[in-house]
Amino acid sequence: MSEALWFPIVCGVLALLYGAYASRAVLSASAGTKRMQEIAAAIQEGASAYLNRQYLTIGLVGIVIFLVISFGLFDIMVGLGFAIGAILSGAAGYIGMNVSVRANVRTAAAAQKGLKEGLDIAFKAGAITGLLVVGLALLAVAGYYAVLVSIGAEGRAMVDPLVALGFGASLISIFARLGGGIFTKGADVGADLVGKVEAGIPEDDPRNPAVIADNVGDNVGDCAGMAADLFETYAVTTVATMVLASIYFVGNGALLIYPLLIGGACIITSIIGTFFVRLGASQNIMGALYKGFIVTAVLSALALLPITAWAVGLDSEFTIGVKSFTGWSLFWCGVTGLVVTGLLVWVTEYYTSTEYRPVRSIARASETGHGTNVIQGLAISMEATAIPAIIIVAGIIVSYNLAALFGIAIAVTTMLALAGMVVALDAYGPVTDNAGGIAEMADMDEGVRKITDALDAVGNTTKAVTKGYAIGSAGLGALVLFAAYTEDLAYFSKNVAEFPYFEGVMVNFSLANPYVVVGLLLGGMLPYLFGAMGMTAVGRAAGSVVVEVRRQFREIPGIMEGTAKPDYSRAVDMLTKAAIKEMVIPSLLPVLAPIVVYYVILGIADKSAAFSCVGAMLLGVIVTGLFVAISMTAGGGAWDNAKKYIEDGHHGGKGTDAHAAAVTGDTVGDPYKDTAGPAVNPMIKITNIVALLLLGMLAH
Repeated sequence: MSEALWFPIVCGVLALLYGAYASRAVLSASAGTKRMQEIAAAIQEGASAYLNRQYLTIGLVGIVIFLVISFGLFDIMVGLGFAIGAILSGAAGYIGMNVSVRANVRTAAAAQKGLKEGLDIAFKAGAITGLLVVGLALLAVAGYYAVLVSIGAEGRAMVDPLVALGFGASLISIFARLGGGIFTKGADVGADLVGKVEAGIPEDDPRNPAVIADNVGDNVGDCAGMAADLFETYAVTTVATMVLASIYFVGNGALLIYPLLIGGACIITSIIGTFFVRLGASQNIMGALYKGFIVTAVLSALALLPITAWAVGLDSEFTIGVKSFTGWSLFWCGVTGLVVTGLLVWVTEYYTSTEYRPVRSIARASETGHGTNVIQGLAISMEATAIPAIIIVAGIIVSYNLAALFGIAIAVTTMLALAGMVVALDAYGPVTDNAGGIAEMADMDEGVRKITDALDAVGNTTKAVTKGYAIGSAGLGALVLFAAYTEDLAYFSKNVAEFPYFEGVMVNFSLANPYVVVGLLLGGMLPYLFGAMGMTAVGRAAGSVVVEVRRQFREIPGIMEGTAKPDYSRAVDMLTKAAIKEMVIPSLLPVLAPIVVYYVILGIADKSAAFSCVGAMLLGVIVTGLFVAISMTAGGGAWDNAKKYIEDGHHGGKGTDAHAAAVTGDTVGDPYKDTAGPAVNPMIKITNIVALLLLGMLAH
């Protein structure tokens, strides 16, 4: 194994060591009173029960796929790649969730001492998940690549196992994202509709039978789901970049491991960045979190220069087609990725923060009723797609002109190298949300609740910001996968002696080809159908929660007076069953779509038409998926914070008609931003990576 390949492996281990250090710091903090610990234990029990059942279901599906890949379609090395990606993706979410459900009560206890102490515990908990995600993902790709190198694998024997690793991560991700989203929003919507609107009780009131399920949902959706999502994006994009390098630069191992070195360097910068998250004199929580993010981004930009010089040489020249470029070009592609990341974070905050026009316009529209709130929220959700699209377009043009398609891949790889810090900001959200719920249910001092509310308000924005980042990187990452698909096709078609299945294949992506138009339409349809399935699933789950909460209010006397205890476990159990049942069919849609389309078109026309149709379908999925995901996540975040803006005393405050209208808008926005929208991320990529695996299978 080369000296350079040790670097990302050591950095991956360093991320895990940081996770162990931060875990010890969090778990050694006070867990508060006996009442606080009882509530936290109920949340822990519910979250563990859900994830155990979810992973059992996913595991059964995974075992079948592993056997088919290992002994049917490919070989054992490809099957092992799939297993590594799936197991480590699941582990990242599971470990992160377990830290989150223990940090929530400690954050509430720390808030008794002050804002600084509460922020410190909550962010450290988020940082554990963030560094675990990038550490495990880098170890998965770099470690398995090192194994393949050590056994002398090359060509397809190298590429197919790595692509399968990405597929394993994708499969876990889509199940975790969608299942967790159905659980969390079924609980949230059901609890709000009956608790806030019908019963007139506050959020997180212990009299609400769905309140524990709501807190459980924050962890399985926003923590475990986001961790699996970004693990998958990180692994898949790194693999796709390596696949492109293996095609474009045959025999140049330095460019093959260049993305791994970028990931390793950015783990070090992310760890350094975590130590800069500190409250200043202004007591600005968002400012404190952004300090860590900015330090990480700046240090990453500085680290790119020596990494590029070491790995490929700044003055070394490379050629792709008619395009020539140097190591300097690759360095500037990485910087472009960092700039795109910063701009996407800023735009998402603009559309979801209570400080700016979009959220305030929805709050103002709530004064005239439920309908106008929904109309304005939908308008903001559509408007929010414009600037991110322009940013992504600019990033594509700049990086392509610097270093062709490989330049785009390096820009996305560098974007994702910041995932450790970004996931830390996201995982901070459910911890603070739960801390507020525990403070409310444990009847803690009003001053504590003010601190947890302040931490939670920022958590809503960080969750929205990280979703914007995840979507942007997913769209660009899928574009890299599409490039890998087209380049693989071209490679197979030129080497028919080695890959006889591809003899006579002439792929034509011209719009004059009707099968390209068919593929674009089918691909464009998939994110809408997938989103509809996710929204419908949340509606059904929330409806069952509403019925159950109403039943308990009606049949258990003394709940509203506080003399009787609701049956919290009933709502948790109902949602667990609903989420597991509802996630399977939508999750299989992007897995099966490329395969079904290929064989259907093959039955009608020929191989060239079938490959062209699948390729066009991948483009359609990327384009509409990007807009659907941004629209849903930004719009949902704006609806949520418009409600919180009113609850802070604006436009009449709690209990007014404007507040009731804002709750309705938030009810629509919840499955938008936390179920359907985020789940489109892995859906975009899994469609592309299955198409890549299909090529490998046909070439095998």
